[in-house]
Amino acid sequence: MGCEKKDNKHDGCHKSNCICEVVRFIQRVQNTCPEVDCVECDTDCFMAPLGSLVSPVRGRVNTRVFSLLTGNGDYFKAVFRGGKRKYYPKMMAEESLADHKSAPHMHTSCVSVFFRVQTVFDSCCATIQVLQPLYNGKPFDITTDGKICYEKICKVNGFGPTNTCLTVDLSCFCGIQCIDDVYIDFCDED
Repeated sequence: MGCEKKDNKHDGCHKSNCICEVVRFIQRVQNTCPEVDCVECDTDCFMAPLGSLVSPVRGRVNTRVFSLLTGNGDYFKAVFRGGKRKYYPKMMAEESLADHKSAPHMHTSCVSVFFRVQTVFDSCCATIQVLQPLYNGKPFDITTDGKICYEKICKVNGFGPTNTCLTVDLSCFCGIQCIDDVYIDFCDED
């Protein structure tokens, strides 16, 4: 699944991995104060400081949102818990998903391709937090028939916190795409 090039001389993978370096950089930039610089590529993951991916620069940002790509070019996806509860109620054991489909604002997928780095450790591992896709401030289902829908991903215009973190081996990914620098209120309880 990984993209690290095999090194026949050393009978294994190269030790450096660009995805690891990018995620380390994102973690560092999330911990710095924003300054304004002009740049040409407005989604370059190596842009510093945090806030550089936003045009015009917003004053308050704490997260660089990114997506990871697998070896075959598909988005890495994760199931999450939590998120905006007022639009995503818990179902009782006797209820079915069909009961909730009748209320369109209540039915959203619990799948996301958007993440925030929490920590990077060892040689190339990270804990990443799953971010809930939002459209106009409300949870947004990015799937169609259980599969990621690229057209829907393009409509996402916000991100919310979830209670879900994953520990991943970054050497298993072939690409990373930085999406946006945003402020996410991790203490919001509504």
